[in-house]
Amino acid sequence: MTRRLLSSLREATLTLLATLGTLACTQALAPGVASGVLGVVLSLSLARSHLAGERRGAWEALLALPLVALASVGVGHLLHTEPWLGAVVFVVAMAASIWMRRFGARALRAGSLIALPLVTILVAPPPRSGTGGLPPLLVPVAVALAALVCVLLAQRLGRRLRWLAAPEAAALDASATDAPGAMRPSPHTRMALQMAAALAASFAVGFLGFPSHWSWIVLTAFIVNSGNRGRQDVVYKSALRVLGAAGGTIVAMLVAHQVAIGGPLAMGTMLASVFVGVWLRPWGYGWWALFVTLALALLQTLQPAAAPLLLWQRLFEIVIGAALGLTAAWFVLPVRSTDVLRKRIAETLAAMSGALDPQAAERRPGAIDAAMKRVKQLRPSFHARRLALRRWQSLQPVDWIDALCACEAPVVALARRGETPGAVRKAVGAARQAMTDPAQIRDALEALRRALERAGTAS
Repeated sequence: MTRRLLSSLREATLTLLATLGTLACTQALAPGVASGVLGVVLSLSLARSHLAGERRGAWEALLALPLVALASVGVGHLLHTEPWLGAVVFVVAMAASIWMRRFGARALRAGSLIALPLVTILVAPPPRSGTGGLPPLLVPVAVALAALVCVLLAQRLGRRLRWLAAPEAAALDASATDAPGAMRPSPHTRMALQMAAALAASFAVGFLGFPSHWSWIVLTAFIVNSGNRGRQDVVYKSALRVLGAAGGTIVAMLVAHQVAIGGPLAMGTMLASVFVGVWLRPWGYGWWALFVTLALALLQTLQPAAAPLLLWQRLFEIVIGAALGLTAAWFVLPVRSTDVLRKRIAETLAAMSGALDPQAAERRPGAIDAAMKRVKQLRPSFHARRLALRRWQSLQPVDWIDALCACEAPVVALARRGETPGAVRKAVGAARQAMTDPAQIRDALEALRRALERAGTAS
């Protein structure tokens, strides 16, 4: 626990350094509140995305992000002047950015680079006038480059201090996308169509029911569907998003009575909220939702001609956006979270089998670590499911995750020592075969754990 707390604290520190550097650069390049707001949102998003975790990704981001940021200015202009046309362009571009991820790691990075500026215009519309001598069209480009450079420098510092994993490890984790498998349409196609349906519905409801504050509905629908790991994951994320936003709304209302709106203290409080939100995010998405709601509420007050804090209306819009996102994930070509979990466990077992293969030219314990990270991403929602349904369901998939986690360290240790016990390899093979029958998965993984314990005792 202490190691995890320290790791998240280091990540929060690096994110804050990148954000402060971006603020300084944007005010030197294009002085003004609007450019500063845009820079904060971009640097925070880039730091979270880890798009530039290795050299190739960094060069791709440096080349592509300014162009994508420039294109997002056009989308933002359409949303302001021709809202319905802008909404169509936004929905198509966002769905395409998700669908193209099915073509591998490079397409995944490209899709993320497309999505990132589109999301930022929901939170921080690009400046509509030039500042500091820069033409209006170049301001978002300059801000995007400044944010990317500051994030890259912060990550480089983190690697020098050994606060971050090596670039190769980050790239391995990022490229571990879900293979299409036997599902038709493919998971990425399903996710793209679900996102398109959620965004289209949220734009329609927002434009018709909340013409002055539609962006919060759209943003929430995007958040609960992004990184969709099945219906259960969307339910879990929606609940935490609403609960966290409710807490953030209450805190923001209390802070609004103490902090001078638009003053330096508001900026300091916003940055502190970002820091605490990044720090506590590994301990639960609800903490991130709470502090990011507070930060965005304060961030909005820094913009020119900011409206009063309509926090309860914002919370109502967040509930609507979460409901629309949940409805799309549940009814538009839904994906079962249990199927996603079984597939990721199968990928982890395949990585273990490869690392223990005596004929393998190279052992790859790092592949086990990358696959296990993807399995652990699913644990919070399945843990919540066990708490909610323990009395009614005897089969709890979170038990599969716990059993597999108990196998991780012993398998990695065997792979690093170059040992390939026959009993362990046989148990891994039996576990892989059991993945087709949910009733046998837990027993097979427990058998693998016992085989590893015996192998450890024998050595």
